[in-house]
Amino acid sequence: MKVIGLTGGIGSGKSTVAQFLAELGAVIVDLDKVGHEVLKQKEIQAQLVNEFGKDILSDSGDIARARLGGIVFNDFEALSRLNKIMHPVIDTIINARIEECRREGVEVVVLEAVALLDAGRASQVDEIWVTIAPESVVLKRLAGRAGYSGEEAKARINSQLPSDERIKQADVVIDTDCTLDELKDRVAVEWRKMQKRI
Repeated sequence: MKVIGLTGGIGSGKSTVAQFLAELGAVIVDLDKVGHEVLKQKEIQAQLVNEFGKDILSDSGDIARARLGGIVFNDFEALSRLNKIMHPVIDTIINARIEECRREGVEVVVLEAVALLDAGRASQVDEIWVTIAPESVVLKRLAGRAGYSGEEAKARINSQLPSDERIKQADVVIDTDCTLDELKDRVAVEWRKMQKRI
């Protein structure tokens, strides 16, 4: 079984590439979704409130992700504290899902994660695929998403590993600054090359 780590900055087209890989037969494990699952665990919620205060809770008593994001995406030290709480639990879930795929005879698993390299997860994958796009394109994409002001988008971009750092560690780089049809073709080309490496 081949495990691909698919990473790229926010707005770089990572989820679209993951969707195309799923269409080609890969099983996608979205670490963002796993993170959302972990945020619902009462024990984790208690640790986060202890670390960041009750202001991160919504009216219903759950973690308000936007409030938590407002704290951690502007403060590297706070982000590091958040990761220390979240990552061990996320890693346990990911490892279990990879093992489950292995038992089921899945050929290709894709771990989709913004912070794959920042979080030291490179050892969990066989290959690293990186999506890139110019910052002007990323900002335009983020402006189209609900709730992102230009300032918030820049804060998110700046809180992540720079693209050139990701590229240095990449086995495959996919430039998503193109039409969807062109991107689908680029992904298909890389899929065929990867099939030969299996």
